Amino acid sequence: MSTQTAFAQALLSADLPCPTGLSTWNDSDPSLRFAVYRNNVMVSLIDALADTYPVVQTLVGEEFFRAMARVFAGNNPPRSAVMAYYGRDFADFVAAFPPAASVPYLADVARLEMARVMAYHAADAVPIQPQVLQAALTDPEQLLSLQLVLHPSVHVIESSFAIFSVWAAHQDAQSALAVNPDVAQTALVYRAGLDVDTMEISAGAGIFVNTLLAEQTLAEAAQAASRADPEFDLTKVLGLLLRLQIITHLKTGDTP
Repeated sequence: MSTQTAFAQALLSADLPCPTGLSTWNDSDPSLRFAVYRNNVMVSLIDALADTYPVVQTLVGEEFFRAMARVFAGNNPPRSAVMAYYGRDFADFVAAFPPAASVPYLADVARLEMARVMAYHAADAVPIQPQVLQAALTDPEQLLSLQLVLHPSVHVIESSFAIFSVWAAHQDAQSALAVNPDVAQTALVYRAGLDVDTMEISAGAGIFVNTLLAEQTLAEAAQAASRADPEFDLTKVLGLLLRLQIITHLKTGDTP
């Protein structure tokens, strides 16, 4: 094991001793200084998670959240100097964390909050002009292979729980007392200019958008949505995507 690896492992685990070979300028005990440094690093990682997941923290309380975040941080050191994306897999950890099992929608709320972070930092893209899409939809030669490319900020979170309502209740959007968490909801996350927006969409619309994000054709996305949701309305959903300005350009079998 390299000295660097040993140092990093000891930094994230209070059970490990101070790495050997450390010295101080005034001959004080290196282990005491290392303990302070270790605590500062751990607190910074927990604070970063709290900044990304404020609703998750509110749902379980600060004490529980910070204890859970400490376990996560101890086993998941940052892989990048860009801390904005730290905790990207926190939702998967929460889903498998036994003490959090009493809040079954917690992991999906975490997925929603991370989607908002990802949307905020996504690349810019210019929305398509409606007449360009209209022309493609009326061209039989393009229609079968037509793909709609969506804004890089777009994310869809499908859940068996009312994740949008739970999240919105903590944004002063509605009363938390009125939320029934045991209702399946699908949330659409996207950025409009510099602002990240979140809204509830139908299950069929969510499947449609996710299929487009998987680079399937418009026809394949519409078929997948219609199979899952008999009430799926392609015209209505296309109108919504145009109104939100999250369709950026088109691809066909002839275009890369």
